[in-house]
Amino acid sequence: MCEDAMESAVYSLSLPAARRTCAVFDSPHSGADYPADFLARTALGPLQIRSSEDAFVDELYCDAPRFGAPLMAARVPRAYVDLNRSPEDLDPALISGTMRRFVSPRIAAGLGVIPRVVAEGRPIMTGKLTLFEARRRLAANWYPYHDRLQELIQESRRLFGVALLFDCHSMPRDALASAPEVQGRRPDIILGDRFGVSCDRWVMEGAVDVFREAGFSVARNAPFAGGYITQTYGRPRQGVHALQIEINRSLYMDEKRIERRNDFAEVASLVRRAVEGLANLGVRPLRVAAE
Repeated sequence: MCEDAMESAVYSLSLPAARRTCAVFDSPHSGADYPADFLARTALGPLQIRSSEDAFVDELYCDAPRFGAPLMAARVPRAYVDLNRSPEDLDPALISGTMRRFVSPRIAAGLGVIPRVVAEGRPIMTGKLTLFEARRRLAANWYPYHDRLQELIQESRRLFGVALLFDCHSMPRDALASAPEVQGRRPDIILGDRFGVSCDRWVMEGAVDVFREAGFSVARNAPFAGGYITQTYGRPRQGVHALQIEINRSLYMDEKRIERRNDFAEVASLVRRAVEGLANLGVRPLRVAAE
């Protein structure tokens, strides 16, 4: 949890004393506040239900406000509502009354906006939700999160003429089996810009340099090119650039126990250097505009 964060039931928001950059950081999968009635309906154990979380990602990026950028982090867990999915991604295998002509592979796999499974395909609950229950869950969680995120993006555009959104995630080490090797090893960081669509080239190039200078190996777009947030908000021609950041969980946590590694502080220090560099990328458009 970030210090001096504004709290809601859905997210925490840590704001800088002054906005010095057009950058905005968000962590939509870091939530771990599980409703009691939800836990009562699942047969999964405490660690299993948490297996889809981006645990501790909000802590890794917690210094963003020190560098002039807001940090928004989910409190609602991904297993309850996936904030990085479209609100239209309703799974007919989970939600009764949902009719779809086409079911995407992601929804078919149980990974809709209200997930049917967690990591490794483990079912979250038996039975179905009603469409009314699903919409109520989205109204209470998905929409408040995205309303506030859009406000932060528009504040950057209003203040600086452009917005730069960094969508922060973590990836299981096993997911890197299909990632390209970087200098003979799997990458620590994968940056996704929807293959050049969600942000201008200078954003991607700058972020690659920032993470490499901080000591991380970096790959682009494979196997993670960016999800709903990156795809939806990244509109470079409209002055909004979005870049998804995935960090290898095994660098800083025990994935099975969902605990920080003993060297967590060291890795967090390296990420802090990268966060400062990313925030400074958000100062670049201001310098260009002033020239």
